[in-house]
Amino acid sequence: MDGGKKTPDRVPLVAVLAANSISTAGTSLTLIGVPWFVLETTGSAGRAGIVAFCATLPIVVSALIGGPVIDRIGRRRVSVASDTVCGLAVAAVPLLHYADALAFWMLCVLMAVNGLFHTPGNTARYVLVPDLAEHAGTTLPRAASLFDAVSRGARMVGAALAGVLIALVGAETVLLLDAATFLTSAALIAAGVRGVRAAEPFKAAAPVSLRTYKRELREGYAYLFGNRLLLGIVVMVLFMNGTDQGWNAVLLPVHASAELGGARDLGLLTALFGAGGLTGALLYGAVGHRYSRRAVFSVCVVLCGAPRFLVAALTDTTLPLAVTMALSGVAGGVLNPILTTVMYGSVPDALRSRVSGAITAGCELAMPVGGLAAGLLVESAGASGALLTMGGVYLLATLSPLVFPAWRTMDGEPGAAVGKEPAAEPGAETGGPVGRAGAPVSSQEPCPRDPAPAARRPRPSGS
Repeated sequence: MDGGKKTPDRVPLVAVLAANSISTAGTSLTLIGVPWFVLETTGSAGRAGIVAFCATLPIVVSALIGGPVIDRIGRRRVSVASDTVCGLAVAAVPLLHYADALAFWMLCVLMAVNGLFHTPGNTARYVLVPDLAEHAGTTLPRAASLFDAVSRGARMVGAALAGVLIALVGAETVLLLDAATFLTSAALIAAGVRGVRAAEPFKAAAPVSLRTYKRELREGYAYLFGNRLLLGIVVMVLFMNGTDQGWNAVLLPVHASAELGGARDLGLLTALFGAGGLTGALLYGAVGHRYSRRAVFSVCVVLCGAPRFLVAALTDTTLPLAVTMALSGVAGGVLNPILTTVMYGSVPDALRSRVSGAITAGCELAMPVGGLAAGLLVESAGASGALLTMGGVYLLATLSPLVFPAWRTMDGEPGAAVGKEPAAEPGAETGGPVGRAGAPVSSQEPCPRDPAPAARRPRPSGS
């Protein structure tokens, strides 16, 4: 102690950043490895869509009801338990396959277990960032930027590694590596996040009862529905996440397999998107914050999504799509810093887990349908028809900041609920994520461990 002030302890923040980077890299392995595994073993885009549906529906369910549970059990415990269960579920897929005992229904169940336990752990880590920043003696914007930066860097590395490893050793080995990243993340949180009161169960909470649980759950949703800007963000990202899930789980793997160079090109394209996202986040941190949030967001959210679908539908070579993915990533990288500022500046600390769970549930509500719809569209209308249809949905969703008045409060105009920057003092009001990963982001993040986190998560596709 010095002058009555606690000595800063950076270990918990570093542990969470390290765990998040490892977990996000693993998410990229899953994002590429699972669809490729399904396509290799079944040859069916429709079945890839079914697996995506089974993996994402439990994510929505756990997000809908999990907010109060996280506070009751404790954020540290939830994170460790979540990663452990997810690691075992993912590892079971290749192990059963090697034993020639993996039925398709088993794959669906294991991916459902992974989805069910993934979101609570992801949310628990994300909502700790403000407290860890205070614990480390650093500012919230700096800690949030670090959290986002390591996610993007890890996603880029993981995607590139996944493409190479699938080509060299097969999707099964990639899934084993992903399982190891879950278990490593669990170990880092268990050992490194100690002495942080916000990571432990809330001692002052009312006695456990169904009535108390319903009240706490209702408080999170009431806060979300009472904030028109947050609600508008959630609705927009809901559509973005749904179409991104179709892109990640079905459309891009099918396109890479049929028209491009296979798994290596799939990994390259995903890595380029991640590299662009990292560049965009750094650019916004350097100069973007000087301009109108709404203006910057409105332009970048349109550029980050629909162009990818259009270029993939109209070309059968890698270069045009690679350039588009990189540029779309730059635009997408700008989104999360803006959304994180809005979220952290508008949700009280006491409601953080509950509101974060409500936001995550809303943002991910369309993800199960997105993956399933993409598979069915490919089989009925062909890959190009599916790409154009889902790209059109994406474009319409991202025009909402230009249309609806609630988005004007993003710049903190009079009467705005989120006009202030994230407070740096203890007890500052903060808000949570969505996905793998994070602030309001789309599945491209992949929000989802951002099935990632993206996005996060509200994780917008490019965000």
